[in-house]
Amino acid sequence: MHTSNQPRRAAAAAFVGTTIEFYDFYIYATAAALVLGQVFFPSNNPLLSTLAAFGTFAVGFIARPMAGMVFGHLGDRLGRKKMLLVTMVLMGLATTGIGLLPSYASAGIWAPIGLIALRIVQGISVGGEWGGAVLMASEHAPAKRKVFYASFAQLGSPAGLLLALIAFRLVSSLEPEEFLSWGWRLPFLASGVLMLVGLAIRFGVEESPEFQAAKAKKEVVKYPVLEVVRDCWRQILFAALAVTIGSAGFFFTNTFMITYVTTYQGIPRATILDCLFLVTILQFLTQPLAALLAERIGEGRFLKLAALLCMAVPYPMFMLVGTQNLVLMTAGIALAVVTLSALYAVIAGYMTQAFPAHLRYSGISLAYQLICAIAGGSTPIIGTLLADRFAGQWLPLAVFFTALSTLSLIGVCGLSRLRGEQQESTPAIAR
Repeated sequence: MHTSNQPRRAAAAAFVGTTIEFYDFYIYATAAALVLGQVFFPSNNPLLSTLAAFGTFAVGFIARPMAGMVFGHLGDRLGRKKMLLVTMVLMGLATTGIGLLPSYASAGIWAPIGLIALRIVQGISVGGEWGGAVLMASEHAPAKRKVFYASFAQLGSPAGLLLALIAFRLVSSLEPEEFLSWGWRLPFLASGVLMLVGLAIRFGVEESPEFQAAKAKKEVVKYPVLEVVRDCWRQILFAALAVTIGSAGFFFTNTFMITYVTTYQGIPRATILDCLFLVTILQFLTQPLAALLAERIGEGRFLKLAALLCMAVPYPMFMLVGTQNLVLMTAGIALAVVTLSALYAVIAGYMTQAFPAHLRYSGISLAYQLICAIAGGSTPIIGTLLADRFAGQWLPLAVFFTALSTLSLIGVCGLSRLRGEQQESTPAIAR
């Protein structure tokens, strides 16, 4: 068995796979902010149409914890690789299907029903994908490089967003009528091609060696989800809190901010998309550097510092966005995104080490998907309601961002303490 290149191959497969999954997820988020309300929920009130579209966006998150439980159970019993192939096919088919849906004008109520059904399938796919991708990268990695290798699964988020922004930037140049009738569909239809590329790459990666070792030792249990909830509930709780700003923060800066600046600042749609494109390039370049720095100074210390900075960054961000100057807007949003993405890059590998190998897929999937459902899916809705309630005032929005960051700090401190307890007890167990 040729395993010497497997760590790099697993990291590359995790990166490509999560890139495609997040591309699919982000094109839905971008379309929800730009067009889905008009196509599937036409109304005389643009706010109601936007909230309805963001409601279907949130539906995908509601499906994620259940998917995390199902795929976590199967991944801890049958292996990581099989689950990653299934999630890739699910996402590709669901996203392509959205691109083929008729509008409300031509199909009536069946159009939004079809949209919600396919959105749930998208949520199921991402719910099962993330945990497996992180584990395939980290469990193939050398012992002291697990956080860095796991960060490649996290790198799929900015890469997927870049692809989504490029796709929508291209179709946004169409005439408004063309964009509304068929242009917005093209990014969704492209997903079918990306799915085939992702499957080809993932077939070339061997099963995780840590899962194979757990299987050889007969550590695989019948009901891993029940066991991880019973034995590791504190790890699940703190891991979920730790990743809050890493999940919700992106949907604040990349989804809600599109609506905020176009509706309340009067900034053209193309301008904010250009701004987010530049910010995401910066995020893509800085995430691996954050993982390398965390390895050098200690992951726990790094994560606490990142969470503290996340609490402070929304205030300068909104001040700079308020200037309506493209350069200053980009700098403001970049400040927030680079800070929260530093935490996001490192937290995946850090949280995996809090769970035993035979329960790990279930544990990290439950933690991550739970907070995505609660905080990620609701963030654009809460942001839209706050912006409408406090029109012209950004301070309530900044405080909301700080509150999300505070939850992450609490979670990181809790995880750090639990990992310290585990390390102290390991010699005793060995004896």
